[in-house]
Amino acid sequence: MKTIDQFYIDGQWTAPHGKHVLSILNPATSVPCVAMACANETDVNAAAEAAFRAFPAWSATPSDQRALLMMGIADEMENRADDLVQAHVETMGIPRHQAMEVQIAGPIDAMRYFASLAATMGEPEDRGGYLISHEPVGVCALINPWNYPLLQMIGKVAPALAAGCTMLAKPAEQTPTSDIIMAEIFDKVGLPAGVFNLITGLGAEVGPLMASHPRVDMVSFTGSNRSGISVAIEAAPTVKRVCQEMGGKSALIITEDADLHTAVRYGVENVMLNTGQTCDALTRMLVPASRYQEAIDQAVIVADEQVVGDPDDPLTTMGPLASEQQCQRVRDYIKQGIAEGARMVAGGAELPTSLEGGAYVLPTLFADVRNDMVIAREEIFGPVLCIMSYETIDEAVDIANDSEFGLSSGVFAANDSDAIAIARRMRAGQCFIQGGFFRLEAPFGGYKQSGNGREWGEAGLAEYQEIKAIIRPD
Repeated sequence: MKTIDQFYIDGQWTAPHGKHVLSILNPATSVPCVAMACANETDVNAAAEAAFRAFPAWSATPSDQRALLMMGIADEMENRADDLVQAHVETMGIPRHQAMEVQIAGPIDAMRYFASLAATMGEPEDRGGYLISHEPVGVCALINPWNYPLLQMIGKVAPALAAGCTMLAKPAEQTPTSDIIMAEIFDKVGLPAGVFNLITGLGAEVGPLMASHPRVDMVSFTGSNRSGISVAIEAAPTVKRVCQEMGGKSALIITEDADLHTAVRYGVENVMLNTGQTCDALTRMLVPASRYQEAIDQAVIVADEQVVGDPDDPLTTMGPLASEQQCQRVRDYIKQGIAEGARMVAGGAELPTSLEGGAYVLPTLFADVRNDMVIAREEIFGPVLCIMSYETIDEAVDIANDSEFGLSSGVFAANDSDAIAIARRMRAGQCFIQGGFFRLEAPFGGYKQSGNGREWGEAGLAEYQEIKAIIRPD
């Protein structure tokens, strides 16, 4: 069993002041795999003060030097790829043969991508009567989730580094080991002391301390709505910038003239990826009533192709959920869907004996779902898809937009122009058309209760900048 008994603060590995140690279970076996130290207020203060002290020098470092360090970080991430894969397999249960493509390759590319954007933080832009200067926002508190541990960490750390910010970061308590590896990488490549500081601990205890800390200028949070609201409340008295990426209940509209089998396959596989633990998963599939049963039949075929099991089995396509707590939550939602009258056409809360002992859930499909049902309104965060029918495109758009969330959406139509026309009516921060996938260059973030601000792309870098106007006399 691995032991995390030190934090990375001010360029040094330091003993924690907190005394609590958390045992983290391997979700595939329910056997402890990591013993993790939990930070207290003294540890948070030390990390924040280190970041504050490091900010003047790092923010003044030429952007080409920051970019060079970031390229070195990406190279070392490639060198440690096997370790990063192991961390994800062990703590969140993703199948080993999927881990590199789904969890590791993207963050490496992202570190290089944001290094290439560092140059935009250079000399002020002359607009004639005034100059526009893009400057780093300051000390950033980065609070990360457990479903894409490395991707979400790099999605915050890389633009912060490129912008010239310093930071204190906390991984989710379920998945801390990839962050520890990254701290080792930062140390090896020579990132200046205090630029990146890492503590571990319980989100409910450490998150409020980070969000409210007087040395922190910005909080970037990814996680549940309840926790995100708490972070915003804690940050409000000191008027921090808060970037939140929270829940989603995204809809995929399939039109009557679309390639139905291709569209349904895309929709089911989208939801089952990462065992359904994807915030922008298209968990409500809206199908024209005239093709509804055909869509259900095709969805069942695709769901039945999934192989749920041991992450180290090369035949496995779906591993366990990341924790027993999350597993129980998903099973409870499945029972809720049955109780509400939805028709379960695949999967369910019961498991074969071969899967007992881990946090497993079968790929589950519900038909005859109404938009007022709990399973259609709340984020389940598991391999559960709601299939719904509509009569007209106007009705489909109304159903899709009738949600407190607005993180993502999807459209599958006969052609791109038809899909784009519908996409522009969707009240969501992203829309995947014709089977599109995540792109790190594209802004990512939500409308409504899915959050504020954007990650990824040039918009993600902008979150870590202040804009200053330097005005000349007439």
